[in-house]
Amino acid sequence: MKKLILIPALLLGTLASAKQYKYEISPMIGYNISEGNLDIKDDGYFLGGLELQVNSKDSKISPEFSVFASRGVDYLTGGNTNIIRGAFNGVYSFDKDASFAPFVKMGVGIEHFNNTTAVNENGFFLDAGAGMKYKLTDAIALKLEAIYMAKVSKLNAGNADSNLITLAGITFSFGGDERKVAPQKEVESTPEPVKEAAPVVVAAPVVVDGDDDNDGILNSVDECIYTEKGLQVDERGCKLDLDDDKDGVLNSLDECPRTPAGLSVDVKGCKLDLDDDKDGILNSKDICPNTALGEAVNSDGCSKTVVLNIVFENNSFEVKAESFANLDTYADFLSTYTNYSAKIIGYTDSRGSAAYNQKLSEKRAKKVKEMLQNRGVSASQLSFIGLGEVDPIADNATAEGRAQNRRIEAELTRN
Repeated sequence: MKKLILIPALLLGTLASAKQYKYEISPMIGYNISEGNLDIKDDGYFLGGLELQVNSKDSKISPEFSVFASRGVDYLTGGNTNIIRGAFNGVYSFDKDASFAPFVKMGVGIEHFNNTTAVNENGFFLDAGAGMKYKLTDAIALKLEAIYMAKVSKLNAGNADSNLITLAGITFSFGGDERKVAPQKEVESTPEPVKEAAPVVVAAPVVVDGDDDNDGILNSVDECIYTEKGLQVDERGCKLDLDDDKDGVLNSLDECPRTPAGLSVDVKGCKLDLDDDKDGILNSKDICPNTALGEAVNSDGCSKTVVLNIVFENNSFEVKAESFANLDTYADFLSTYTNYSAKIIGYTDSRGSAAYNQKLSEKRAKKVKEMLQNRGVSASQLSFIGLGEVDPIADNATAEGRAQNRRIEAELTRN
């Protein structure tokens, strides 16, 4: 008996090896969505970063070190800052060797602002995230992930400041040892006589071209040969892509296929988000959709200071009944959006002494505050101040100007 190797391919198999990569480095770009009370303009900004992961063949949990940076992040109240974060996480990979490898992570980090504000401070945070890697080659993968960060802030009554980061990048793997494939065992065998195979005769195919689904496209060129009877088809014999709701977006791309006729839509076929009051805030995010043209607004679309149009009895702090509707409207707003506070400010015209006008403006501001409370607004949302005859908005020499100067304003603050 002669010793033979099974086949030459098995001999090659003894030399085969696979790479166990020890290190992964991932340059990343992404977008940070901030909690609304952190004074960040538009509640978000772009960032870049780098992640380094160290793998072990004995554990599915790998340590990861990451750093993220953003430059020139604008504050809502003016100015900007650079933000740098560093973090250490434990990463659990469900299947490192698969083409599609999901993972979760958890850890701690530190956040630094070069320009802090009354609602932002440097400090430590906890984070948790999830994502996936999709192999493009053996050592290169597409990486997508989302990370939630929570930082306990002394400036926010001990509550956590929240940030959500979405990231995309490329992972490069390197380092590590070769994993040798076990060699195949030698076996003894006796060569068997080779039998001569009988000749095979292949008959030429008979092609009969027809139109089995009766759509007018012959089977030989029909890519969809079982379309339903009576269905409109294109030149390939497949269902014709129509626009059933006549919005200019074909059904195959239309995510809102039943929009009413004549409605303005976006590229997905859904109702277009407009800005009806032209304040720079889209309707879907605008909680004050009727602000005056050109008026400065915050990120919710609300004016920072509004004139309440309250009418008082002459030389009195009693409010006339014709102003009750305006008070009802403002009370409804503050009761609905309890994250807002309002400072009620009273003004008078210049007639009378400055001391008398000061006291009268305080009484009028206090009266409006009390009437808002009586309409259901929490006292914690309200404060008042009187400024007398200062800061006129019109000419006190005319009756019309004095009427405008006798006013109540409300300064809105988002908590």
